[in-house]
Amino acid sequence: FPIAVWAWNAMLAAVCGDAVIWKPSLITPLVAVGATRVAHRVMREQDIFKPTGGVKPEDIFGLVIGTDDEVGETMIADRRLPLISATGSCRMGRHVGAAVAARLGRCLLELGGNNAMIIMPDADLKLATRAAVFGAVGTAGQRCTSTRRLLCVGDVADRITPELVKAYKTVPIGNPLDSGTLMGPL
Repeated sequence: FPIAVWAWNAMLAAVCGDAVIWKPSLITPLVAVGATRVAHRVMREQDIFKPTGGVKPEDIFGLVIGTDDEVGETMIADRRLPLISATGSCRMGRHVGAAVAARLGRCLLELGGNNAMIIMPDADLKLATRAAVFGAVGTAGQRCTSTRRLLCVGDVADRITPELVKAYKTVPIGNPLDSGTLMGPL
């Protein structure tokens, strides 16, 4: 994250012989530049995909960095883009879905989650604690499936809160490239 959804969809498109234009979030443009460079290098060095008509293999992966108003709106309105994949908030998804549908296009929407974990009175609190902490901080909480809240039934909140405090104090925070790090910077 933030390239997971792009990677899933872009690689499927590439395998099918379709070109991809990526308009990343302006919050993480350098990740997009780096991932696109890797994809370009792989496409140049591979010996399988040989497009015709003067197209280079790396041209299958395009990157456009710009604002939602300038680039995003243009892309979702462009009939030459038969499929739009968008990741973001539910508000953004409603807007993209309506704009793409108005031109009879197709879209894949990965929208914001608001996931809860329910902890019943008879739950294994050790297991629930581990699951709650990892669900919230694994991948630095940057997944749409991250745990956002706990719904504790009965006296569970009183029993699990001290365990959660202890567990959170042990979360390895640091350089995400270090194997021992669970949570990198946000």
